Amino acid sequence: MGKPEETDPLIPHPNPVSKPPNGTEWPTPGVPSPPTDGQALLTSILTKTAQNIIDVSAADSVVMEQHEIMDKARQYSTKLAMLSTSLPQKKALTLPSLTSQPHQVLASDLVPYSDVQQVSKIAAYAYSAISQIKVDAKEELVVQFAIP
Repeated sequence: MGKPEETDPLIPHPNPVSKPPNGTEWPTPGVPSPPTDGQALLTSILTKTAQNIIDVSAADSVVMEQHEIMDKARQYSTKLAMLSTSLPQKKALTLPSLTSQPHQVLASDLVPYSDVQQVSKIAAYAYSAISQIKVDAKEELVVQFAIP
């Protein structure tokens, strides 16, 4: 067996000469036929799909040697390490903490509904007041200074 490639499947297909689930024949690549454009597109989609499907029901029947499993694990660990060093490291964003005792805040009594209504009313008045602010330009804000 040759050196495994990146595109090799993790689990080899248990029965490479199998029929598709609906009982029809798989399209044979390389065999010329006079299909229409739609038929050719459908055939290429079916071929690509058949190549990319991992049949998990057949995973139990695939027996990999312990050394093959360890080789695959080592391969993927190496690739992951290479990729993780090339990616920029991002610091995890944390939510701002408003208190050091969140359990006490959550266990405290609820805010009365009348207080919530009052805050909502005040916020609506503030929004209305801010939206009514108009600026009348009476003179230029930027003035040219003469440099002596």
